[in-house]
Amino acid sequence: MQWGDKRYYSLNYFLRNKFHSKVFKISLDAGFSCPNRDGKISTGGCAFCSERGSGDFAGDRHFSIKSQFENIKQVMSKKWKNGKYIAYFQAYTNTYAPIEVLKEKYYEALDEENVVGLAIATRPDCLDEEVLDLLQELNKKIYTWVELGLQTSKEDTAQKINRGYELKVFEEAVKNLRERNIDVVTHIIFGLPGETRNDMLQTVNYVSSQDIQGVKYHLLHLMKNTPLVDFYNRRELRFLEYEEYIDIICSAISITRPDIVIHRLTGDAPRNLLIGPMWSLKKWEVLNAIDKTLEERNIYQGCQYY
Repeated sequence: MQWGDKRYYSLNYFLRNKFHSKVFKISLDAGFSCPNRDGKISTGGCAFCSERGSGDFAGDRHFSIKSQFENIKQVMSKKWKNGKYIAYFQAYTNTYAPIEVLKEKYYEALDEENVVGLAIATRPDCLDEEVLDLLQELNKKIYTWVELGLQTSKEDTAQKINRGYELKVFEEAVKNLRERNIDVVTHIIFGLPGETRNDMLQTVNYVSSQDIQGVKYHLLHLMKNTPLVDFYNRRELRFLEYEEYIDIICSAISITRPDIVIHRLTGDAPRNLLIGPMWSLKKWEVLNAIDKTLEERNIYQGCQYY
């Protein structure tokens, strides 16, 4: 098969071929905020975003980057003895700070042994020229990718979930990053309020038409203490069923441009915060079902891409 034992271009396959080793992501919380929370854009944040800024499994922001890195690496080493690392700035908006602070945090991570890459999760409206120049500088030293939370290509849904920027802002950010030869990874959420199966697949088609190099497909998780709970209480949010999600993901894979690396096929949420869908806690069962369905339907990535 084109991508080893998978019918899609997985992140594991990409990293093994690029670095000739098992590569692990170390998820970090650098203590940043977000303009969609601190009042610059809004105070509510994106409706789905947790209190930890989508960094629920990242390190503890009360510790230095070095300490977080070493603590997480120590836990990983109990299961995997050898490997290389991607320093993943995950929580909140990781380009939303003075340039001196950003530089200090990034380089602190790069100083760690066996770090071969840098991943930075941010918003497309937090990439000014100074930040872009810093990212370009980093990318010349070490492989760097930037993750942008698009979630949906539908402008009305984006407004509903308080994303805080228009589609043209995303497109401009992609253009600016690619001009500097920086890889772009885009986040998409399936199951947003009011969206149909066709709406979700239209977002996949849209992303495949952009100059991006990676994508993360997420199932919408409803977590406690998020604005999305109000949608649920008003009956404006319906959880995707297990079989429904498997079908959507397999269809999404079929129309994903073949050269795009698929970083994720579902997401995680802390059990103590999750309201639903509860079947999502069986992550490996979901991933195995996706593999099985792809084989049964003879689907592979890009087979219906045009």
